[in-house]
Amino acid sequence: MSSEHPAPPFDPELREVLAGFGESLPSTLTPEMIPALRANSTISVEELLTGRSIEHTSRTVPGPEGAPDLTLSVFARPDHTPGGPGFYHTHGGGMIVGDRFLGMGTVLDWVEELDAVAVSVEYRLAPEHPDPAPIEDCYAGLVWTAGHADELGFDPTRLVLAGASAGGGLAAGLALLCRDRGGPALAGQMLMYPMIDDRNETVSSQQIDGIGVWDRGSNETGWNALLGPRRGTDQVSSYAAPARAKDLSGLPPAFVDVGSAEVFRDEDVAYASRLWACGGVAELHVWPGGFHGFDGIAPEAELSTTMRETRTRWVRRLLAG
Repeated sequence: MSSEHPAPPFDPELREVLAGFGESLPSTLTPEMIPALRANSTISVEELLTGRSIEHTSRTVPGPEGAPDLTLSVFARPDHTPGGPGFYHTHGGGMIVGDRFLGMGTVLDWVEELDAVAVSVEYRLAPEHPDPAPIEDCYAGLVWTAGHADELGFDPTRLVLAGASAGGGLAAGLALLCRDRGGPALAGQMLMYPMIDDRNETVSSQQIDGIGVWDRGSNETGWNALLGPRRGTDQVSSYAAPARAKDLSGLPPAFVDVGSAEVFRDEDVAYASRLWACGGVAELHVWPGGFHGFDGIAPEAELSTTMRETRTRWVRRLLAG
């Protein structure tokens, strides 16, 4: 923790939940921990859909040129009426862990409530597959999804990106790629505490060091795995680290949220500010006392409930417009 910049306090309810995990939820993740993290970060689709009236199918689609095929998961209600919204989900996990089922709860809420179709992509992970493999996998899956909107049963003009943490960074990178390559038209981008700046130089990245969830050291582990020796240099693409983009004009409306007590706070606030400065549309929420991923770790907490409701209200407004 920086002595010059003491960390803001955790929300009392969240602090109590976090304390209950003890050493089973370490603040700092190191490269040596990646295999065990991967083994413990999986969830079956059956577990994911327990208690939900949602059907799941998987599709194998072409990957980027010269790369393996991709697996996409498609979720829809059994009584789905075609022509509603679509969500394209990129999962979190610091670029090093997780699969297409990780963190799908929020998006599945929208499948149920809005009769949406959600597609989640299985992208390759670092360090075995460094940048640009993850973002190019996600882009290839998005192009296929948008091109098969009729078959999948959603309106291609109502397609929204959604991702949390590393997935939020990938979603932001996808929005930039779609703009620059003339890719699929997007209705919006839901960026949930996105991981977007490899430099790890902000005040919040210094404050959250050895405390909370996904601290400064974890951030270094994730970005080093993705970028290797390029990290922190001028050789890093804005599609991998969207905070590096010089021009944020011409992007779809964005929702950005982040906790006040997490590494990503300052980079995410700055990203929303730069979207406004470039004439864009963004809604920003900084959740007081929130640590990284608190809505998944403490889903019943009052702050978590408010966060999910706020996201859903934005989605409803976006799609109504």
